[in-house]
Amino acid sequence: MQRIPGGLMLIPLILGAIFGTFAPGALGIGSFTTALFQDSALPLIALLIFATGTQVSLRTGGPILAHAGTLLVMKSLIPATLVVLLGLGVGLDGLLGISLLALLASMDNSNGGLWLAFSGQYGDERDRGAYVASAINDGPFLTLLFLGASGLGDIPFLALLGAIVPFLLGVLVGNIDAEWRRVVQPVPNIVIPFFAFSLGTGIDLGDIVTGGVTGLALGLVIAPFTGGLVYLGYRYILRRGTMSGLGFAAGTTAGNAIATPAVVAAADPRFEEYVGTATAQVAASALVTAIVAPLIAAYALKRKGALRQGGVTEEPEDPAGAAGAADAPASADDAVHGSAGGLADRPEQEQRA
Repeated sequence: MQRIPGGLMLIPLILGAIFGTFAPGALGIGSFTTALFQDSALPLIALLIFATGTQVSLRTGGPILAHAGTLLVMKSLIPATLVVLLGLGVGLDGLLGISLLALLASMDNSNGGLWLAFSGQYGDERDRGAYVASAINDGPFLTLLFLGASGLGDIPFLALLGAIVPFLLGVLVGNIDAEWRRVVQPVPNIVIPFFAFSLGTGIDLGDIVTGGVTGLALGLVIAPFTGGLVYLGYRYILRRGTMSGLGFAAGTTAGNAIATPAVVAAADPRFEEYVGTATAQVAASALVTAIVAPLIAAYALKRKGALRQGGVTEEPEDPAGAAGAADAPASADDAVHGSAGGLADRPEQEQRA
């Protein structure tokens, strides 16, 4: 599973779909079997969200917050706003066989593990610290928020609150007792295969075939489009100069976003008819963007002469400075990405505009 981007989630998801298509009653024998393999998705996702929250430190320096804020606005808030505006015009069915649910679930988040891997090799402490944005957007909360606020979804306030409470509790616990960060660090590797299998049991293989093709096309659009928005933020807001190409590495769909359609449908049953195909499309997008986004980022850095073997070139000093640093926490999506290894620190290369 580690050899396939997103394999920790994609492979169990497909296995679950096989069971759900050809032997739908096999897992319905009751007791622990049904509870774990068929009905476990939502509680395990909640546990993952809690574990992600524990990794967020409130003692983060200003430059890191600026990078995280830029990443959150350009990768999540702006794309989600554009999707909502589209939805107000075309409705929940979306465009070209891609529902509004699939568009929103695949565009308003990012693969934190891939970002940590890429920024750990080519960025500095500000880029690694921007992972905080992935911790915030890595879940169903933003999708629920935008659907509810726009009126496109009938999302009860308590459903919104329920989606964010596990994350906030995780942040609280992790900052009160840092030991909890170490305790729950293995959670993603443990729970992701199980809730992915559980989600898969509710998907027909026909949805994977039809949704997978459009999902591949969706991923090919998301990587340059949302990554390009982050690039603009790096270039014109953060003024990172030749290092602005690093922003393209954020043009990804989080592996955890595969669970978002099911969570949305649980809050608003009107989306139930879209869940199967949307889940397959988001899964395909997660796979494609995990491959394409770092390639675009590396090309952009190389084109500006900022990329060399094993790191980045030295740049002129930036008067803005990069005061403060924070250790980038382990990402839930680091496990989903499956190839984020090699985050050994290199000598600091201050990237200046």
